[in-house]
Amino acid sequence: MKKENHSLVNVFIFQGFSSFREHKLTLFVVFLTLYIFTLAGNVIIVSIISIDCHLHAPMYFFLSMLSGSETVYTLVIIPRMLSNLIGLSQPISLVGCATQMFFFITLAINNCFLLTAMAYDCYVAICNPLRYSVVMSKTVCMQLVWGACSIGLIVAMTQVSAVFRLPFCIPKVPHFCDIRPVMKLSCIDTTANEILTMIISVLVILIPMGLVFISYILIISTILKTASAEGRKKAFATCASHITVVIVHYGCASIAYFKPKSENTRDQDQLISVTYTVITPLLNPVVYTLRNKEVKDALCRAIG
Repeated sequence: MKKENHSLVNVFIFQGFSSFREHKLTLFVVFLTLYIFTLAGNVIIVSIISIDCHLHAPMYFFLSMLSGSETVYTLVIIPRMLSNLIGLSQPISLVGCATQMFFFITLAINNCFLLTAMAYDCYVAICNPLRYSVVMSKTVCMQLVWGACSIGLIVAMTQVSAVFRLPFCIPKVPHFCDIRPVMKLSCIDTTANEILTMIISVLVILIPMGLVFISYILIISTILKTASAEGRKKAFATCASHITVVIVHYGCASIAYFKPKSENTRDQDQLISVTYTVITPLLNPVVYTLRNKEVKDALCRAIG
């Protein structure tokens, strides 16, 4: 349906969880609790890895970068979501919305490629342990992190510049300035933008996800060839936590950006957005501390 004879808007208003008006206070308490745990957990992970020499290894370097990225990611999205739940949300300008979208895309894509780097690190550690220190040198780790961040910045600049060239006629944004919800507010046909978003999504979601799955196929193949049952158990334990985060992270991203367009998916969109903005960042501190003996030992040493 064409959107015609509308005046252009220069500010957006966040709708929030209008379908759950009677439960807004409950949602606020739940999201605030999750937010505090997410911030505290990720800050603790970064701090512990920085100060404990036993964790100065490539795997934990990538984990600290991921935790730092997730911390900033939640700071960009959740405070405004919380203020909207208790009726304190203010309209956001197009520049403010573009800024939020820019940081959201940069950090989300950075996280995707950091998870890929962690899968590669796990692959080298298990499948090529004798060359691990050479392959995963400090220089290589820094290059992988800078590469992940650079790809995020390039994609964010491309997407934001494409989306905010559109004229907007509808002022209401669901939760935060994500790509597809903002494009739906345009007065004109956005097919070209949809195609661009789909191409970029394939490049930054499906390709990293494919590389992760290939890494784990090779890892599992190597583990199954290991003669020692104890060795198999240790190897599976090393990668189990990472697989958990990868499945949730890439699963939510795939649903959000590859599901067909529909006029009747608002509640589903709300569930997906809550999952990848509130719940997914909490997985890092929960999974990597509760399932990782070395991190738990480092926490005990720090407390002791």
